[in-house]
Amino acid sequence: MISREVDLAPECESCAALCCVVFAFDKSGSFGIDKAACEVCPNLDEHDRCRIFDKRSELGFGGCVAYDCHGAGQRVTREVFKGKHWRNEPALKERMGEALSIMRRIHELLLLLASARRFPLSIEERQRLDDLEDLLNPEAEWTEKTLQNYPIAEVTGQVNAFLRSLRRHAGPSSTVRT
Repeated sequence: MISREVDLAPECESCAALCCVVFAFDKSGSFGIDKAACEVCPNLDEHDRCRIFDKRSELGFGGCVAYDCHGAGQRVTREVFKGKHWRNEPALKERMGEALSIMRRIHELLLLLASARRFPLSIEERQRLDDLEDLLNPEAEWTEKTLQNYPIAEVTGQVNAFLRSLRRHAGPSSTVRT
């Protein structure tokens, strides 16, 4: 069974504004400007708050509105980097970005598994789900090294295979617990 609860909701005030720094985006219908990876978004103020937060959609930043890290940003900031910030150590930008990319995938998989819990699972299915959650949320805290070495593609394949095995629960005659 999962060793500790994972908060899959973003908590921007506990993050180092990673999504506003580490990701690249091209000027498009979703983003009003071009921004390179590890470049600080010009809309980010010195307190890690978006200057245009309430007007993001109107100003062409719908991609920012749609983005959800599922709690990976604050987990990388607090757990993996122990509260360190790229503003104080600019060399951390790329490293924090790499950690966020993996942690976000882990959190997305945990979110999918949480949804699968709503199905009336058999004992074997529930045990497999617990085992997969344990793989995605080990008892020891994540570190840069453990994230770098994490077999994310392999675990993603295992989660996808498990979810495919639950198709019978999602048919028209299935019962989903809420």
